[in-house]
Amino acid sequence: MSVAAFQTPARTGGSRWLLLGSLALNLFFVGVAAAMAIRGPAAPPRWDPDVFVRIERLAAILPPADADTLRGAFAADHQKIADAQNAYYDARRDIHGTLRRDPFKVDDMRAAMAKMRAARQDYDREIQGVFAGAAVKMSSAGRHAVADWRPDNSSKRNRQ
Repeated sequence: MSVAAFQTPARTGGSRWLLLGSLALNLFFVGVAAAMAIRGPAAPPRWDPDVFVRIERLAAILPPADADTLRGAFAADHQKIADAQNAYYDARRDIHGTLRRDPFKVDDMRAAMAKMRAARQDYDREIQGVFAGAAVKMSSAGRHAVADWRPDNSSKRNRQ
C-alpha cells in the first residue's frame, strides 16, 4: 500500500459552514410549511346545491326571529320542496343519461330537456312561494339581509 491511501483529506472550514447553512435552510422551509399548515386560511364552504343547506346558511345571517320564521316556513313545506328538488335533480340526471346513450337520439334528448324544464319550474315555484310567505312575516332588516345575501358569503357588500 502506498502512503496516499492512509492520508486523510484536509478538512476545510468551508464544508462545515456549507453543511450548517444547508441544515438551517431546511429547518426554515420545514417551519414555513408547518406554519402554513397550521395558520393557513380555511377553505371557503363549498356551494351546496341542496336548498335546505343554503337556507341554513342564509338563516345564519338573519336576525334570530327572522331566521326562525324562515326555518319554520321551509320546515312546514319540507316534503313538497324535497320532492320538487328530487324531481328536478332526477330530470337533470336523465339528460346526462340521454347524452351517454349510443346511438344518440335527439328526440329523447328534447323530451328529457322538456321534462327538466318543467321540473325546474315546479321547484322554483315551491321555493319562491315559501320565500314570499316568509318575507311577509320578516322584519325590514331581515328582508334586506335576504335581498343582499350571496351564497359566497359576500352579502355584506352594499348593493346600489
